[in-house]
Amino acid sequence: MTDLRPAKHSVTLHGHRTSIAVEPPFWEAFRAIAARREMALNALVAEVDDARGDIGLATAIRLFVLTDLQAQLQRGA
Repeated sequence: MTDLRPAKHSVTLHGHRTSIAVEPPFWEAFRAIAARREMALNALVAEVDDARGDIGLATAIRLFVLTDLQAQLQRGA
């Protein structure tokens, strides 16, 4: 079985370097969403950060990925 422990990923968020620890499947899906939208990964992280409210950034990324998947399923993709 693949290691599913969160792994740290460095990003630049609003001009500052930071790291986010998320499980590999979520990070791979997040990167795929950025590619599908034809946007830089850091730009997508900033978009999620701007909309996350008072939850942690890693949690916000997981929920973003889940919401994207649910939307695709509803569209029949």
